[in-house]
Amino acid sequence: MNKKILAATAAAITGAGLVTAIALTPSASAGQQATPADQAQSEMLAAMSRDLKISPEQAKIRLASEQRASITDNTLKRQLGASYAGSWLDAAGTALTVAVTDAAQADLVRAAGATPKTVARSAAQLDVAKLRLDAKATSAPKTVPGWFTDVTTNSIVVLANAGGEADAKAWAAKSGVQADLVRVEASTEKPRPLIDIIGGNAYTFGSGRCSIGFAVEGGFVTAGHCGTTGTRTSNPSGSVAGSSFPGNDYAWVRADAGNTPRALVNRYPGTVPVAGSTEAPVNSSVCRSGSTTGWRCGTILQKNTSVTYPEGTITGLTRTNACAEPGDSGGSWITGDQAQGVTSGGSGNCTSGGTIYFQPISEILSVYSLRLTVTGNPPSSTTTTPTTTPTSPTTSNPPGGTWAPYTYYGSGATTTYGGSTYRVIQPHTSMPGWEPPNVPALWELA
Repeated sequence: MNKKILAATAAAITGAGLVTAIALTPSASAGQQATPADQAQSEMLAAMSRDLKISPEQAKIRLASEQRASITDNTLKRQLGASYAGSWLDAAGTALTVAVTDAAQADLVRAAGATPKTVARSAAQLDVAKLRLDAKATSAPKTVPGWFTDVTTNSIVVLANAGGEADAKAWAAKSGVQADLVRVEASTEKPRPLIDIIGGNAYTFGSGRCSIGFAVEGGFVTAGHCGTTGTRTSNPSGSVAGSSFPGNDYAWVRADAGNTPRALVNRYPGTVPVAGSTEAPVNSSVCRSGSTTGWRCGTILQKNTSVTYPEGTITGLTRTNACAEPGDSGGSWITGDQAQGVTSGGSGNCTSGGTIYFQPISEILSVYSLRLTVTGNPPSSTTTTPTTTPTSPTTSNPPGGTWAPYTYYGSGATTTYGGSTYRVIQPHTSMPGWEPPNVPALWELA
């Protein structure tokens, strides 16, 4: 943790040589300008207060107590050696318990300000037992979503979904872990990876692969030939909620809860922000992103184009001289920071060149009453379904100048913010709260 936020103070040293007091750095005094570290501390305490349902003052006390406990625990871990069996705080985060296998070491724990508990197995023994389960991970029943060491009960816990308890016990027994060391616990968990939904990234369906077009509220848009309605997707996980092909070539995927739409398109490397969906005129430059060939650019040649594929004729497409290849289908087309459409198909490749068509974004948003995820809209986990009322595409500009969040700034890059020009010190992808004046470690005045 930042040394400017937390400062250890050796205010009380016991005979065991342990630090038992730690103080938070004082807040900026009245009339003194707050530093980025002060702001980070304030935001951390506010988040703890909100999510742990405690007051900001209680959050401050808890944070200091947890830091003190961490120092004590790590020191005891070194001193106890093979007798150390883990540690834990109480629900309030203020009282530390340290488990030991040798009762003679209890006084050492008390001298450090913690509560001792004598147990049968050391932390090292628990870890060895868990490694045996890890080695059998590929044969774990599908009803077992996970397993872990539980120092509070000095055991290994194997989670089991409803009806899978017996299979969980049998699997643990085959791994060679002693039966009295394993505790099977009922669980409703069905874990999956949580993914940011970013234009141009790959997603899969069955044995196929396509690219995300743009994030929308509740999921993302892509090409219709990438899956019929009801098709399941992976990375991000979801289901095709609507699809039209041939005739049109568009679809939208309702992502499963936990996947987060972002107002970004992958630039391979880095990202570019999506601020709206204002349509660009013919001869405008346009760039596309896809999971096969990455970031490619060209110009808009014609609009309202009809093209015939083996599956049938598609109407209303935009024709370009940018290249694409299989797997890029569904990917993003963007001019500046304005979304234009999703990759449909065409001819040629990115070695010899070609002609590629995209399905305009405006029709997709209108048909399915979708809201494009744009800068200025805070990202939210896909736990709600899209609005049923059509929302007109909106355009917004990053506040304070050309700087924008969720954007990659490489070496030598410059941006403007608040009337000043800044130069990158350390390449990074920007985040809300990382405005140039707030992070002098990343930006300097140009």
